Amino acid sequence: MNEIIKNKIICGESLEELKSMPSGSVDLVITSPPYFQQRNYGNGSLGIGNEVTENEYLDNVLAIFMQCVRVTKSTGAIVFNLGDKYIDGGLSLLPFKFAIRALERKKVFLINQITWSKLNPTPRQDKRKLIQATEPFFIFVKSKKYHFDLENYLKHLDDFNKKKRSTSNKVGQKYFELIDNAELTEKEKDHAKRDLNEAIQKVHSGTIVSFRMKIRGIHKLAYGGQDGGRNNQIRNNGFSIINILGNKLKKDVIESPVEITKNNRHPAVYPIYIVQELIKLLSKEGDTVLDPFCGSGTTCLAAKNLHRDYIGIEINPDYVELTNERLRKTDYAQELFV
Repeated sequence: MNEIIKNKIICGESLEELKSMPSGSVDLVITSPPYFQQRNYGNGSLGIGNEVTENEYLDNVLAIFMQCVRVTKSTGAIVFNLGDKYIDGGLSLLPFKFAIRALERKKVFLINQITWSKLNPTPRQDKRKLIQATEPFFIFVKSKKYHFDLENYLKHLDDFNKKKRSTSNKVGQKYFELIDNAELTEKEKDHAKRDLNEAIQKVHSGTIVSFRMKIRGIHKLAYGGQDGGRNNQIRNNGFSIINILGNKLKKDVIESPVEITKNNRHPAVYPIYIVQELIKLLSKEGDTVLDPFCGSGTTCLAAKNLHRDYIGIEINPDYVELTNERLRKTDYAQELFV
């Protein structure tokens, strides 16, 4: 096997180039194979996406996928983004057929299907169908040791929400009156007021953005009244305080516009915003990110600017040149949407 050459765009056919790479040599694969019979990628009738039948297409994509699985470390992840297609007037569900076939090989398991919600989807003229505004990004892993940096994923939204909140001098004051009126012992009331003052100070210092207080006899226990940490605190101490950190729930939906293609000759550019967030979620600085369908180099560009090594494979020499041109520019900044 050949040693991998990092920070390079390889001009060649994906399957053959992948076969020459050592097993377990990359940390993360993020890619978007050409969609089935959707666009002209400049290869004539060559390459994936130009097959006659969808089964041929799925077989070819799956062959690439299995090589990606082989070259990925046990701590790594493989992310594939595919688009669907109408065939004979109905959606074929090609992305999900691919995902099912991938799972049937028993080499990976699927930890998330992230739905890309497009803020500016392509308008359609068909008056009897809704506009397609979503696409899936499937996150596959090889073992339960996969890297997963949840705190760093969409972190700018957490920072934005924290800055947006203003601290009022009235924060928490309503609870003092509730404590006084509660059927608690004097000792329990003293402890409740002491912890309430500490929570208020945390809000003012920015340690937390808010809190909720539950007091025995005034507030209901958790649903069903099950035994548990907070319910036990209320029963035994007379109260419980729930800190609110202000971080958004990290859901499996991410909103982003379709990439603007001005000054980019590639016909299908996926958004660097999504790619950068997946790189931050699934890898760390110094890791190696691979894109076997490099296209205009979005994955490699995001990896470079997030201080990861990159490897791109692209069959079209014009797009190899375009990618290298984008990588040479130094005015890149992360895209952030709030």
